[in-house]
Amino acid sequence: MRDRPTMSNEFRELLKQVGSGSHTSRALTRAEAEAATRMMLTQTATPAQIGAFMIAHRIKRPTAEELAGILDAYEALGPTLPAIAPDSAPDSADSRRALVLSCPYDGRSRTAPVTPVTALVLMAAGVPVVLHGGDRMPTKEGIPLIELWQQLGVDLKSPSLEQAHTLLNRTGLGFVYLPQHFPAAHGLVPYRDQIGKRPPFATVELMWSPYAGPHTLVMGFVHPPTEEFAKGTFGLRGQTDWISVKGLEGSCDLARGRTAIVGVSRRGGFERLLLHPRDYGFEGDDVELGDEASLGARLLDVLAGQPSALQKTALWNSGFYLWQGGSATSLEAGLAQAEELLTTGKAMAQLEALRQQAAALGQTLTYSHN
Repeated sequence: MRDRPTMSNEFRELLKQVGSGSHTSRALTRAEAEAATRMMLTQTATPAQIGAFMIAHRIKRPTAEELAGILDAYEALGPTLPAIAPDSAPDSADSRRALVLSCPYDGRSRTAPVTPVTALVLMAAGVPVVLHGGDRMPTKEGIPLIELWQQLGVDLKSPSLEQAHTLLNRTGLGFVYLPQHFPAAHGLVPYRDQIGKRPPFATVELMWSPYAGPHTLVMGFVHPPTEEFAKGTFGLRGQTDWISVKGLEGSCDLARGRTAIVGVSRRGGFERLLLHPRDYGFEGDDVELGDEASLGARLLDVLAGQPSALQKTALWNSGFYLWQGGSATSLEAGLAQAEELLTTGKAMAQLEALRQQAAALGQTLTYSHN
C-alpha cells in the first residue's frame, strides 16, 4: 500500500482563510500569500490542497496584496535573466532598456499573432526584448510563443538560463522557458487542466518580469479589473514603469479592428491612451488564426516585406512598441521606422542572426553533454 502524502498543516490554515465562503473567508496578507505560493511551488502542499487553493482563490478573487506576495515568491524561487552586459551595448547597459512582453501562457486560438515580428523589429532598432512562457497550456491550449519561434527556425527550448542570457547579450532577445528555467512553476500546470479554470497564477504571469536589467513591463489583458489589480500590485512592489494593453486575446498585440486601449505608467504617473487605427491608416479586420502550421510561413512573408493584412498588423504593433521602447519620438515616427526596418530586410536579418546564435548555443549544449 502506498504511503499517502503528508498534509501540510500550515498550508491548510491558509487554505481555510481563502476557502471559507463569502462571509467568513479573508484575504491573505502579502507574507501569507508568498508563503502559500512557496509551499505550492515546492509541492510542500499536497495535490488536493493545491487544487483546492487554486479554485477557492479564483472564486474569492485575489487582492493586490496577495498578487504582490505571489510575485515575491516567483522572484525568490524563479529564474531571473541578468542585465545585459555593459560591453555588449554601443554606449552602456542602461541605454538598452528592454521591453518585457508578458502574454497569456495559454496562447492564441482565434487571431494570428505577430509578437515575434514585433520583437525582431525592436531588436533591429536596438531595443532588447524579453519574453517568457511555456508549452501548450490549459485552458485554451492555444499556440504559444515557443512554437511560433520554432516555426521560424529558432530553438528557444534547449538553452540553459545562462545560455539564454548569452543569447540576450548577443542578439537582444531573451526567452525564459517555463519547463527548462522554472520547473517548479511548470509543475503546477496540470492543475489548470484538472480544475478547468485559469487560477490567479495566470494573472501573476502577466505581471511577472524575469529580467533584472532596466526595463518596461508590457502586460496584455482582457478584463478591466486586471489592469486595476496591476496598479495596486505594482504600487506595492515599487514597479513604476509598465504598460497595460487590452490586446488580442489578452496578448500584447494591439488590435486593428477596434480602438487600442493602453495604459502607460512612467515613474508612477499613469496615462490613458486611446489609439484609433483609422487615424493612422491601419483600420481593418483582425486577421484570423487560420492554419496553425502555416503561421511561420505567413510571418516570414511579413518579414520579407510582402503586403498583406498581417503585415499591416505587424506594422501597427511594431510602430507602437518602437515608440514606447524609446526608439521613436512619436507613434507616427515609430510606424515609419517599422516600415523601413521591415521593407529593407533589417528585421529579417535579425531573425537570421538569431537562428545562427541559437544554433551555436545548441551545439555548445550538445558538446557539453558528450
